[in-house]
Amino acid sequence: MTPRIRGNDYTVLQPPALGSSWTPRLRVSVVIPAYADQVKLDLTLAGLARQTYPADLLEVIVVDNGSEPPLRLPEIRPRDTRLLVCAAPGRARARNTGLAAATGDVIHWMDSDVVPEPEEVEAHMRWHHLAPYLSVTSYLRFTTAPLPCPADVAGTDDLAKLFEPAEPHAWIEDLVQRSDGLLRSPRPFSIHIGGASSVSARLFERAGPMDPAMILGQDTEMGYRLAQAGAVFIPDPQARAYHLGPSMRMRDSAPISRVSHALVTDRVPGYRWLRTHPSRQWKIPQVEVLVDATAGSYDDVRATVDGVLAGTVTDLAVVLTGPWDELAPEQRAPLKDPRLDLVLLRAHYTHEGRVRLATTASDTQSPYRLRIPPGWVPEEDSLGRLLDVLRGRERGLVSVLLAEDPEGVTAARLERTEAFSRAALVAEESEDLDDAVDEMFGTYWVDGETFGFRAAAEAPAYVNPRTAYRKRVQAQAEVERLTKEVERLRGQVTRWRDEAARWRKSAVEFRREIGTLRRQVSALRGQISALHRARSLRGIARGFSRPFTFKKT
Repeated sequence: MTPRIRGNDYTVLQPPALGSSWTPRLRVSVVIPAYADQVKLDLTLAGLARQTYPADLLEVIVVDNGSEPPLRLPEIRPRDTRLLVCAAPGRARARNTGLAAATGDVIHWMDSDVVPEPEEVEAHMRWHHLAPYLSVTSYLRFTTAPLPCPADVAGTDDLAKLFEPAEPHAWIEDLVQRSDGLLRSPRPFSIHIGGASSVSARLFERAGPMDPAMILGQDTEMGYRLAQAGAVFIPDPQARAYHLGPSMRMRDSAPISRVSHALVTDRVPGYRWLRTHPSRQWKIPQVEVLVDATAGSYDDVRATVDGVLAGTVTDLAVVLTGPWDELAPEQRAPLKDPRLDLVLLRAHYTHEGRVRLATTASDTQSPYRLRIPPGWVPEEDSLGRLLDVLRGRERGLVSVLLAEDPEGVTAARLERTEAFSRAALVAEESEDLDDAVDEMFGTYWVDGETFGFRAAAEAPAYVNPRTAYRKRVQAQAEVERLTKEVERLRGQVTRWRDEAARWRKSAVEFRREIGTLRRQVSALRGQISALHRARSLRGIARGFSRPFTFKKT
């Protein structure tokens, strides 16, 4: 049974130790796009010539991308090595040429200036024997040491003696460390690098080849598509290699980021911070909404599609499925046309940029897909709230209960694309994909009414964009007015506090003066008492000093 990995938690897999007695059986194709620099290519092939992985399971495909003079295969190389030519310029085209010729169960990208350690291929392949949907990345070190000869590379037991000191791939290692080995990364596909990554060939069948239009950022875009195909991404510190010289990003980080971001933004919805415009459309939308045009009337389908398009989530596209190629509008009696509703829908949405008419629902590269039955209308922020539930809980599926009767349940579904792609890879023949998704990602039910889904007849009228704009301007003006009033009141409170502080200070001073006066009064009272006593004593003294006279009787 194929292992079922939850999220990107590859730690449930237990690969054999390097050099242990395990039995390899999968064939690997190492694809090396190369342009000029024969010296470095010779070192790359010399490193591959001494791999511990069985030679009969290893093929190497070098693709010369129009070098002048043409590249050649050196004497020191793996036994099964081929040289192909791709005259059209571009690393993506060269890789696609090698991919088309590869016969392996696993495709291992390797740049022509990377020298692998002897166990590098084995380190990758021990993982791929455990599950058919993995992407493994090596740890690269960037060296500026003088280049040795191929014989030295093929003959040494320790490449560090030839290439150290060297610098680590700081960005990759920091990403791995911050995300606990990619277990907690929301975008583990970011680690996919073409210099030293390996991917199950089965995943490439689902994800497709490299995009030649990507002059930079090809690896990230490819990693994103692999993720949507169900990949689990593994950084293996025991898969090691040396990059001869600094990388392009090390040399020109800012210009490379400027170009790659411009290209990646259109194709990788996962980098949401790059999509700063509030309403423009992208090649790969964040959400694809699937509506079956044959499952409802013209009015019901239109109510659903228009409701979706009027929502707060603008980074989306609607796929309206139906037999569009079979429609032939009735010209003489159009009102009697049995497919009149489909004719009206096609006319209504043919020129709407966010709606695509398709005969069937195909695989999507959008990270999320909403399936909604015609006749149900989401409120303005319903889809945004569902996305919050799906992202916040890291679920693979959120089902929305719309109605329930004796005949069954009517529901909408917000699906995570990578979850259902991986489920398709591991599910047993008769197994429901929802069960596999629940096991690996989890599923969740919510109430449709709570999340603002209404039947078309009960849906509120849309707010005119200009009306909404005016209300927003008024609200902003009111906020500004209230903000100024709050600031005024804060100033008044501050003044009152200052005045109260002065009063408290004055009260303290008054208390001190009163204390002083009390002491003075007490002292005066003492003096007065002393004076009274002194007068009394003097009176007594005078009495004693007078002579006594006796009065005759």
